Amino acid sequence: MSCGDGDDIGSPVVNKGEVSVGISSDMASSDNLEVVAREVKERENKDEDKDEDKGGFIEKVKDFIHDIGEKIEGAVGFGKPSADVAAVHIPKINLKMIEIVVDVLITNPNPIPIPLVDINYLIESDGRKLVSGLIPDAGTIHAHGSETVKIPVTLIYDDIKSTYTDIKPGSIIPYKIKVDLIVDVPIFGRITLPLKKTGEIPVPYKPDIDVDKIKFEKFSFEETTAALHLSLENKNDFDLGLNLLEYEFWLSDVSIASAELTKTTKLEKNGITHMEIPISFKPKDFGSAVWDMIRGRGTGYSMKGNIDVDTPFGQMKLPISKEGGTTRLKKEDDDDDDED
Repeated sequence: MSCGDGDDIGSPVVNKGEVSVGISSDMASSDNLEVVAREVKERENKDEDKDEDKGGFIEKVKDFIHDIGEKIEGAVGFGKPSADVAAVHIPKINLKMIEIVVDVLITNPNPIPIPLVDINYLIESDGRKLVSGLIPDAGTIHAHGSETVKIPVTLIYDDIKSTYTDIKPGSIIPYKIKVDLIVDVPIFGRITLPLKKTGEIPVPYKPDIDVDKIKFEKFSFEETTAALHLSLENKNDFDLGLNLLEYEFWLSDVSIASAELTKTTKLEKNGITHMEIPISFKPKDFGSAVWDMIRGRGTGYSMKGNIDVDTPFGQMKLPISKEGGTTRLKKEDDDDDDED
């Protein structure tokens, strides 16, 4: 057996050239895959770089605008205004209503005037609304200046007492004033400046007056002098400083005296104060009816007038009145065992 024959019988025929070519094709395919993968990755990296560049650009624009805003604000001097409640006044108070004026000090740090667009206000007591309102177009705050804006508010006592029946005449109630100032400032736009102030307001009650007795000092048909012994009851939860008493006094239906008396005294809160008022009149001017009453021991009377008083909340003029009262008539030398 020859070697050639053995080769032909025992081994497959392999073309060496083809084997060489087959190995080269596989390597080429692998190289192509690597190239494609590398290109895809490069594209992804480029897209990521683009996104990063885009995001970075937006951030840079924002920073630039913020920077410019700060520089403009710093260069031009724009800033937020400030406000504070400087004072609360009560210019008028009586049995029907109370006027409250809130002084608000507003400071404008800007180089141009700023408009005060609106003022919203609310007054409440123990969380209950007493009054609210809106003041539109409230004016302009001068450049680099301060302005005091006055907010007038009126409370009607009948409205309060009819809404909240537990609020009694003579009492003192707490209040809270809430104010929203709306201003228009360049760069910042519309800004709301909220303010609050607390305090107390009264619900005044008129004093009760009684003539305990009339003590005559001099009897004469031509002229009679006497002293009215009064009791003034202050039903308020605060003292009243009496400055002036205006009155007119009737015995039965005859007006026998009227005067304006300057008298300073303190009417204690929830207390009774006794005082004397001198009167004089001529019985002959009123006919025999008054003289008959004077000769008696008691008679009906009426008294009306006003008192001017100081209070912790300001001055007040309060009415006094007594109709259909009965008093005692006493001579100066009568015993005063029943003196008050």
